[in-house]
Amino acid sequence: MALFKPKYITFDCYGTLINFDMAGAAERCFRQRVAPEAMLAFTTDFARYRMDEVLGAWKPYYDVVSNALQRACHKWGVQWDKADSDFIYTDCATWGPHADVPAGLAKVAQEFPLVLLSNSMKDLLPHHIPRLGAPIHMAITAEEVGAYKPQMKGFEYMLEKLDCRPDEILHVSSSLRYDLMTCHDMGITNKVWVNRGHDPANPAYGYTEIKDIGGLPAVVGL
Repeated sequence: MALFKPKYITFDCYGTLINFDMAGAAERCFRQRVAPEAMLAFTTDFARYRMDEVLGAWKPYYDVVSNALQRACHKWGVQWDKADSDFIYTDCATWGPHADVPAGLAKVAQEFPLVLLSNSMKDLLPHHIPRLGAPIHMAITAEEVGAYKPQMKGFEYMLEKLDCRPDEILHVSSSLRYDLMTCHDMGITNKVWVNRGHDPANPAYGYTEIKDIGGLPAVVGL
């Protein structure tokens, strides 16, 4: 990517900035019911069902988590209880940023306004914003939009609120499937992929790859 000075740097939050430990929460909850050698496959199915749950009409994120968990339990023949969904959803509010985030964000925030577009709720995201270590110009949740990523509606809503064209922002995410593929389809040409191991690389989607947020300042010439 040629050096680009965006009007805004926009971010996915969970996974990219916040250490999204949904698999860890599920492991802690189900360690007595799922064998250690099966846990990775179980939590992977849980993640895949969460993706499927966000593709339809909007519903509260608790329902996304709970429905996906019930589907994973059904597939694996594991008993589910509402307390399991409560445990995992409550755990979400305790998560903090990846270690590389505060310093990297603080540096770019000196020159660019930062915006979050998050598959979150209005009562959940405020737990995480103060932990990021940098001022956030605007935070947009899926609840506010009425749709989850990877649907386009959130990006359309964000661009309208920012009064920007797609080529005037830089979008940063660790997820190709939730963010960067949609950005590509919408003409958001300036993209950064934070390679945290969530997805396999696919350079055809036209992003700059960094290993963590510490590499972001260099992308914008800082």
